[in-house]
Amino acid sequence: MVNSEGAPAHGTVAHLLPQTYKRMVAEWLEEDTPSFDYGGFVVGEEISEARLLGKSEGVLAGVPFFEEVFKQLDCAVEWHIKEGESFSPIKHCATVRGPVRKLLLGERVALNTLARCSGIATKSSRLLTLLRRAGYQNTLAGTRKTTPGFRLVEKYGMLVGGCDPHRQDLSAMTMLKDNHIVAAGSITSAVRAAKSAGGFAIKVEVECQSFEEADEAIAAGADVVMLDNFTGEGVKVAAAQLKEKWGRDAVDRKAFLVEVSGGLTEENVEAYVCGDVDVISTSSIHQGVKHVDFSLKIVPKAKGEGKEGGESLGV
Repeated sequence: MVNSEGAPAHGTVAHLLPQTYKRMVAEWLEEDTPSFDYGGFVVGEEISEARLLGKSEGVLAGVPFFEEVFKQLDCAVEWHIKEGESFSPIKHCATVRGPVRKLLLGERVALNTLARCSGIATKSSRLLTLLRRAGYQNTLAGTRKTTPGFRLVEKYGMLVGGCDPHRQDLSAMTMLKDNHIVAAGSITSAVRAAKSAGGFAIKVEVECQSFEEADEAIAAGADVVMLDNFTGEGVKVAAAQLKEKWGRDAVDRKAFLVEVSGGLTEENVEAYVCGDVDVISTSSIHQGVKHVDFSLKIVPKAKGEGKEGGESLGV
């Protein structure tokens, strides 16, 4: 999806979106105006324009959602910067044109989505840059710890920020965690059951608390082993041992990835950087992330121009 520099390998990230995102946008608009639009009555239908201003530093993300909000309200968006581009405040990012009532009808829905998505892209880009500078050339991924109903936007922000979104849902990959192992009786039995259910198309990942657990998981046929809550030094030792034992030089070699996860942040992630780690995953790029501050400002009319207000209510 993205290359090693964090840029889309082909096309744009927006091309990944399912058509269902348009239905999501319609539902957001319905939630925000479930009955009468009283504020809209005040301003009327005069064609106006508004400026989207970026008021804090960030990476722009969420363009398709922002555009769809206003498309459904018969407004047009003209962008002055590209998605994925960094900006400093105060930046005139876009101009939106349409009936003033509808500009205000879509304002909050569009801004909330853009602010959240851009915040995730900004955090993702920052952590990826930190890792690249530390010499890590493999994958940085998010997690499934996303907001119910808003996962598509949050995963989209990770992609724009140059990170891997990891699995999209429970159907995308089999992740066997401690509770699965306890319920199944052993790592080996859990992996074998997962393989029989998912067939060749569904990868199986196992969360491991020790080298021994990871070793058992690989022997059973796991595609990915996650070293969870290890120390930085512990990760380096365990990953090297696993690659040496099961790698391409081994007689019984197996294709597998080593993932590292568990409380990783900008403050501690550099300690886990090593070439034997294929994936670093963290929820810190999308959970509790500060939003990028945007505002939408109606352009005032020149002196002398008329203003259409709301019509008087009949009796």
